[in-house]
Amino acid sequence: MPMIRPFAGLRPVAEHAANVVAPPYDVLNSAEARQQAENRPWSFLHISKPEIDLEPGIDVYDPQVYQKGAENLRKMRDENILFQDEQPCYYLYRLVMGEHSQTGLVAVASVEEYDRNRIRKHEFTRPDKEDDRVRQIDALNAQTGPVFLTYRHDPTVDALVQRVTAGEPEYDLTAADGVRHTLWRVAAVEDVETLSSAFNAMEYLYIADGHHRSAAASRVAAMRQKDNPGHTGDESYNFFQVVLFPDNQMEILDYNRVVKDLNDLSVASFLEAIKDRFSVESSPAPVRPEQPGQFGLYLEGAWYRLQIKENWIPQDDPVARLDVSLLHDNLIEPLLGISDPRRDKRIDFVGGIRGLAELEKRVDSGEMKAAFSFYPTRLADLMAVADAEKVMPPKSTWFEPKLADGLVSHVLD
Repeated sequence: MPMIRPFAGLRPVAEHAANVVAPPYDVLNSAEARQQAENRPWSFLHISKPEIDLEPGIDVYDPQVYQKGAENLRKMRDENILFQDEQPCYYLYRLVMGEHSQTGLVAVASVEEYDRNRIRKHEFTRPDKEDDRVRQIDALNAQTGPVFLTYRHDPTVDALVQRVTAGEPEYDLTAADGVRHTLWRVAAVEDVETLSSAFNAMEYLYIADGHHRSAAASRVAAMRQKDNPGHTGDESYNFFQVVLFPDNQMEILDYNRVVKDLNDLSVASFLEAIKDRFSVESSPAPVRPEQPGQFGLYLEGAWYRLQIKENWIPQDDPVARLDVSLLHDNLIEPLLGISDPRRDKRIDFVGGIRGLAELEKRVDSGEMKAAFSFYPTRLADLMAVADAEKVMPPKSTWFEPKLADGLVSHVLD
């Protein structure tokens, strides 16, 4: 089974692209989506967050929500806001945020290779979120949220991307958050074959973001195969939409922690207890860690730089040596008594995009007692965990910039 293949994308006509493109469905709540889509009848939020067109307060998992999304998708196709390319092709998608730029390949990937773990995972999924994506894909008969994949960069792919992106794009627009989104279509037969050969020869691909979407696509494929006595394996439901970015262009931001209390420890005794496994020094400025194993601590208006001692860093376990594991195993659990960060309400997580000032704000307001800043998880560490077929701790990675919804969708014929 090929790892990836081209597809006939469903996408906006050029003059409506800026009005269609929207933030990904999972970064906005219903109220925020309703506000963003106000006076924007063709925003893709009407498809990805269709509860905004129903009565406020409706359960986002109500069957009416999925039905409304399908209705809105049909309307946008009927009104010629969206159209489907006639021939299968690839697309190149560039994201520019500030000084950072990354260019990925939009394709569909094999569910079979995902199930075989050639497309590798590093997170657990939640059944309720999986169920939601299954219902959404099934109702729309389309995959509208691409899975974010990465791969070890390849010179053949790099050369083709550089050549194609020197040409005229299909879309070039800047979203409200300042991120620039540019899309090129790759339709020449020889270019399609070059890309297919390069990716199908790769040993593994890696999920960066989109574990629930990929798991849901696998479940939909299994459902449809069961209901199709003439199943061949070539049907579109056997593939799911992805955007593949090379590892040398990816940017992972820090994913920081804030805690509500010191587990009945005084500030002095807490700082003293940390010294058993970390070196601790005061810092006159906010601490943005400069290397793995280093952490910032903000407590009672003061910053400290923590460095874990070498003898507490496991060398043979790709999960245990992650910074998020090192702080949890050597401080958050033994000193603060937080054993399950997924469920414990005493801990919260702050994406690095919000900056260190957000950590100070959460503590200075009295909402939280202390904050910890992290060095970003490295992509090589993510790949090592996936290759070991292990799972990363929750909230280990924060990828920016985010993929937009609405530029290209995959219709299940």
